[in-house]
Amino acid sequence: MRSWVNDRGGAAGALWDRNREWWWHRRLGIADWLYAVLPLPFSGLMQLSAAAGAEGLGLLGGVFAAFVGSLIAMNPLLALPLGMILYVIPVLWAGLTVLLRRSHPRWLLVTAFVLLLFFANFVPAAIALYSYAVYFDNRRLLVGWFALYGLAMILAYEANPFGQIFMIGMFLVVPMTFGLWVGTRRQLIDRLHERAERLEREQHMMAEQAITAERTRIAREMHDVVAHRVSLMVLHAGGLEVSTDDPRTVEAAGLIRTTGREALSELRGILGVLRDDTAAAPTAPQPVLADLDRLVGEWRAAGMRIIREDSGQGPPLPAGVQRTAYRIVQEGLTNAAKHAPGAAVALRLHRSAHRLEVEVANEPVPAPAAPMPRSGFGLTGLQERVVLAGGSLSAGACPDGGWRMRAILRTDNPPGTEEVPDSDPHAPGR
Repeated sequence: MRSWVNDRGGAAGALWDRNREWWWHRRLGIADWLYAVLPLPFSGLMQLSAAAGAEGLGLLGGVFAAFVGSLIAMNPLLALPLGMILYVIPVLWAGLTVLLRRSHPRWLLVTAFVLLLFFANFVPAAIALYSYAVYFDNRRLLVGWFALYGLAMILAYEANPFGQIFMIGMFLVVPMTFGLWVGTRRQLIDRLHERAERLEREQHMMAEQAITAERTRIAREMHDVVAHRVSLMVLHAGGLEVSTDDPRTVEAAGLIRTTGREALSELRGILGVLRDDTAAAPTAPQPVLADLDRLVGEWRAAGMRIIREDSGQGPPLPAGVQRTAYRIVQEGLTNAAKHAPGAAVALRLHRSAHRLEVEVANEPVPAPAAPMPRSGFGLTGLQERVVLAGGSLSAGACPDGGWRMRAILRTDNPPGTEEVPDSDPHAPGR
């Protein structure tokens, strides 16, 4: 039995998941039909009470009921058509106007006023006040209709002042107040949804801007270094082609010059994909690993405790790898200073034959501090740079409460890089 119930529950849940979007988009129309159909029996009872001339009707309602009764007494054949016209059709018409409560509310407001004034039927008036308070913001018009309904109820019902106040409070004030609460909550939720969507769009836009800025900076660095070296190669090949008399050397130099020019043309196409032409190219030299001592010294002078560890050996690192490693260390130290002030930071660089490992890890914050604003765009741009360099980047919290960022960079001639000898402090890109 339990398994059967679980199966039926799972089937019902799957059916709801498949049709939830359909029901959600049509929820307001379904609510309109429910508000139009469900109150019809109560509204009909109120009309029948007015038709029977029930005690408690006010002066206007009693006069109208007496007038209709006299017409029926004069001609009994008028009972059915008058009953249909005066008591059945108005109820159906009121239900029809409820379907228009969100698009044409005045039809419901006027119909409810007539039914309340002449037939003492307060059901459409309660629905009208509630609906207008939920879906519309014109509070002055709402107060005006409430005043008219209050006056109509005083004229429609014969009761002492306390009874009148009770009826107005129960059948008019309560629906209107509940409608105001629902409408205010609906507006608040809509604004929160709109704000969340706007923030999400801004978040995506800022992430795209961070990625674009990083790609643009990579393109500039490639232009400053790679294009410069290839241009020198083409220039020297052209000089060799002119200065030598050996036919084979002339042919080889011409081939090198032609290939270099084609490489420059293809490089311009690649840079056009990466870079943002609207941004101005920087004139400052790009930092490499030799500049890490200056970067670490600046942070130590600012009070940060940095423990640096270099290990391993390998061939000279390409300039692109050096610049990427510098940016990783720069971002890691900046994040540690922002989010873990006072904590010690460990900087580790390990070189091998085919890769360079860079790790920046900080200890837990020694004392509680006010959280700094977080954006994540620095890591987004850094991730884009590392991926383009053919490496991988990981960042996350440590079990002891600290934070670690670790990157693995390929050094076996990744695309768009070239070697910078350690003995050349004035190499392009410095």
